[in-house]
Amino acid sequence: MIVFEDVAKRYAGGYTALAGVDFAIRHGELVVLSGHSGAGKSTLLKLIPVIERPSAGRVLINGQDVSHLPKAAIPYLRRNLGLVLQESRLLFDRNVFDNVMLPLVITGHPPRDAARRVAAALDRVGLNGRGKEMPAGLSGGEQQRVAIARAIVNRPSILIADEPTAHLDPAYAADIAELFLSFNEAGVTVLVSTHDVSLFAASQPRRLVLEKGELTGDSRPAGSTADKGGEMRVFA
Repeated sequence: MIVFEDVAKRYAGGYTALAGVDFAIRHGELVVLSGHSGAGKSTLLKLIPVIERPSAGRVLINGQDVSHLPKAAIPYLRRNLGLVLQESRLLFDRNVFDNVMLPLVITGHPPRDAARRVAAALDRVGLNGRGKEMPAGLSGGEQQRVAIARAIVNRPSILIADEPTAHLDPAYAADIAELFLSFNEAGVTVLVSTHDVSLFAASQPRRLVLEKGELTGDSRPAGSTADKGGEMRVFA
């Protein structure tokens, strides 16, 4: 489902963020990406939705090489991806409901079904009935929940999160981690980067470790089954 083949990313000035990275993530896997600050985690994640492009190598998503994907095709790729960043990037001039609705508006989703999906997504992240509230009135953890609802409202097959608990206290961080685990249990492929190696420890996920742009670790829990099959079943 997600394949990196000898991927490198170099920036102007000679800085190398990734060097010769190889791995494959199968459908339904939960993968935790770890590494020191500056190890290349954010760069790696940005290559999947083509926010960045590799300098060398190939990135394949569901068998499609996205390394040289035309700009016009990128929005169609992203419809199958859910992306959660460190900062929630909510629109503070719109209420919670409209923030979550935004991806469906962009894709021209029928309004009635879109409203149902938004309500279901908010319920899924524990914000049922709070669609009319404004983001500024929410806590940091609640704002991140809104961002997650926005990421899953399109029912993506792949969910990518870049340090989604970085600015949250331990209790909120644990709650957010549980949300990602529940999505994975419903059949979604989840790739999440975190500086907190203990956050998903109980679930024994597969772990990829980056160090100075190189993949130095790839461990799977004993007895794991990577391919769970089926579609995302988070919503009714």
